[in-house]
Amino acid sequence: MAGSFTFERLEDGIGVLTLDLPDKKVNTLGMSVLGDLAEHLTEIEKRTDLRGLLFRSGKPGQFIAGADLNELGAASVAPEKAAAVLALGHKTFSRLAALPFPTVALIDGNCMGGGTELALSMDERICSDSKQTKIVLPETQIGLVPGWGGTQRLPRLVGLQAAISMICGAEPAPPAKAKALGLVWDAVPVEALLSEGRRLIEIMLTSDDWRSERERRSGGMGLSPGQMMFAFGVAEGAIKEKTKGQYPAPLGALKAIREGINLPLAEGLKVEQSTLRELVGGNVAANLIAIFFMQNRLGRDDLGVKPLDVRRVGVLGAGFMGAGIAAAHARSGIPTAMVDVDEPRVAAGLDRAREVVASRIKIGRASLEDMASMLSHLNTSTSNTLFADSDVVIEAVVEDEKVKTDTFKALAKVLKPSAILASNTSTISITRMAESAPDASKFVGLHFFSPVDRMELVEVVRGEKTSDETVATVVALAKKIRKTPIVVKDCAGFLVNRVLFPYMNEAQTLISEGVSMDAIDKAATSFGMPMGPVALLDMVGLDVAYHAGNVLAAAYPDRAAVHPMLGAMLKAGRLGQKSGAGFRKYSGKKGKAAADTASTAILAPFVSGEKTLSADEINDRLFLPMLLEASRALEEGIVRDPAELDMGLILGTGFPPFKGGLLRWADSIGAAGLVAKLEKYRHLGKRFEPTASLLEQARTGGAFHPRPSAKIAG
Repeated sequence: MAGSFTFERLEDGIGVLTLDLPDKKVNTLGMSVLGDLAEHLTEIEKRTDLRGLLFRSGKPGQFIAGADLNELGAASVAPEKAAAVLALGHKTFSRLAALPFPTVALIDGNCMGGGTELALSMDERICSDSKQTKIVLPETQIGLVPGWGGTQRLPRLVGLQAAISMICGAEPAPPAKAKALGLVWDAVPVEALLSEGRRLIEIMLTSDDWRSERERRSGGMGLSPGQMMFAFGVAEGAIKEKTKGQYPAPLGALKAIREGINLPLAEGLKVEQSTLRELVGGNVAANLIAIFFMQNRLGRDDLGVKPLDVRRVGVLGAGFMGAGIAAAHARSGIPTAMVDVDEPRVAAGLDRAREVVASRIKIGRASLEDMASMLSHLNTSTSNTLFADSDVVIEAVVEDEKVKTDTFKALAKVLKPSAILASNTSTISITRMAESAPDASKFVGLHFFSPVDRMELVEVVRGEKTSDETVATVVALAKKIRKTPIVVKDCAGFLVNRVLFPYMNEAQTLISEGVSMDAIDKAATSFGMPMGPVALLDMVGLDVAYHAGNVLAAAYPDRAAVHPMLGAMLKAGRLGQKSGAGFRKYSGKKGKAAADTASTAILAPFVSGEKTLSADEINDRLFLPMLLEASRALEEGIVRDPAELDMGLILGTGFPPFKGGLLRWADSIGAAGLVAKLEKYRHLGKRFEPTASLLEQARTGGAFHPRPSAKIAG
């Protein structure tokens, strides 16, 4: 890309090379940018008037975001083309590492992937002390390994254990951590980066230590067999426990480190390239890269309507969900009002909001300053008049339509005319409830998932009269509090619960046929789900599942029904984990699940003997009805496209990312294969009947997702 770099020689003989891609918000490294860098290096290598080189970004608060996304996507379907990018990056960074004078990277903002590897190829690094600055090698999260030297240069710089954590675990290094590790020489105010870089080069030029350090890093690390065995044995065990063998990239990265770090650097870099070639083009990498694209697209989504400015937010309800929603907004610096009917409820809600931040402080992802900031932005009251100046008010009261609609009528007395009213309902019709709202055009569903602080997804539910401006405003608000919003049309269950219900309902059907709940859950977790459907029922609460099931059964009576076993459980006072007993019993501080003879006795009247099915048969029963409901949702336009549906289920249900989402998993089998599978279960009823769109795909060889392009721009 012509003009992506500019070079300047300062009066002290130090060169400054600046990367600033025209008309781009962030810098990325693709073939054209690497080619441009190579051309500049050719000129720099010829010069005899340079004493050092500083490398920086021309974009304030952004260093380099990593590899070019389009070429990253092409790598998943055209490994032979991606090999050219791989080779060019290695060659160019090795030339940068060999310049005949000291080199220093000046890092401000996100330094990711290939940007980190470029910085590692230089002699030293200085970063800004900004909260936005972090140095990351995130490649394992998209099914790959660092491919431009990261697996070899980072261990030689910061040591083996720290490098394994950063590479295999994709752990970021903010300024203080980066300095402590020796990843950067110092962390300084952003305005001092250039002067400190010049000063560091002057210090380096007072001796030949920088040359000696280059020589050290160009060799092997010299670790003994005992050191290698211990370090890699522990790391491999931890990775396998975390990934359950379903994500090959972290183990691939570990392999590249293990096999390369005791070799000369040049040989270690060849090991890295070989390892990456084994992963590029694999199904897991292709699926994770596709998810990366989908999530980025959602983050950039433009509805074509300017959102209203939201300066203040109100949350009605201080229960588990309400407190979580209020905390999410207050943590993001938005003045937030939380209201409930009495002081004890308000006090309990405030405690829940504190716990959200306290739990993050415990794991090092928040500070006491963050707690103080959250509390300073959160006001509480027992009076709805606190909402008088709110731009958006989110209702989070009990999931009962009459309670909610009565609440909306009461709020009409205090809300300003321009205020948007949002309901955090998981099942109730937005269109119907809008009849009780002050202004149906300013009424919208805003369905958060539990627990709010951990679940990224928010369903923005558009009623028949909801305005585009209202939708655009709450979408922008969701992004502001670091959530991923997906706009869905109003229907029973919206998107996630509608598609999830067949999965949970089929688990109960299997139990009634005599399949053991342990076999059901084991099959689902082996498939890749974070927990099995029986465990999920107990976690969400059998009362919640029963209520949602009634709504969905009424909406889709030809394929959905509430099992009487749930009613029997509720009658016995078994609500799931929250009551200590559901399908299983739960005890101890961690609420460990165990089989329960009392549960067996309650279920006995609804179970017709014993039945053994293979894991594949169980998963057919669980996931095929789920897929068919997803297909119907697409046919009805509940979401715009398959990508949004897949992201909704990944973020909202934990559908295994390594499979790429429900519809991408279906594409991997093929429509004809799915129709053939369904034929085996047609006797079970409508829920296993192929949809019109699936039959059409089988006839034409189509798919839910378009085939990815293998084109790499050059």
